[in-house]
Amino acid sequence: MKEIYDKNTIEFVQVALEYCAMMESVSKTSLPTFVDKAVKIMPLLYLKGVLLPTVEEPEDDREPEKFITETTYNAIRYGLEELFGNDDTYLETFHPDIRYSDTPIAVSISESLTDIYQDIGNFIALFRTGNENVMTQALYICREDFRLYWGQKLLNALKAIHNVYINNY
Repeated sequence: MKEIYDKNTIEFVQVALEYCAMMESVSKTSLPTFVDKAVKIMPLLYLKGVLLPTVEEPEDDREPEKFITETTYNAIRYGLEELFGNDDTYLETFHPDIRYSDTPIAVSISESLTDIYQDIGNFIALFRTGNENVMTQALYICREDFRLYWGQKLLNALKAIHNVYINNY
């Protein structure tokens, strides 16, 4: 369980909190402000995700509690969709179905960022419980989800946000 107190875990938690705060304030921010924060926080989040310590799979195979509700998810997603407007959609090059498709696959920045927020927000909420077993399970799930799911999603969305950043500011 020492992994939950590892320097890299603590630093990941700090950056994850910043990411969640950025996402939760989307309705009160302008596109230039959001994009400026995103191009700074997202690379850090990726780096800290790469540095998360390896954790053994917990023996408790029960699904941990989810804290990010569908209502919260949708509010943030639609807020981002409105914020990005026509720049919300981008072509995905690493989508699992791309090899079977004759046409490009379009995805949205808003959905990608909100999917990442959902995983990280649930991780943070579980980590805040202070229960070491729950924290260890949350760390294991977060690291696996980073490796298999949201790490690539973060990089793809960052590429699209970088395009918005360069073309507009």
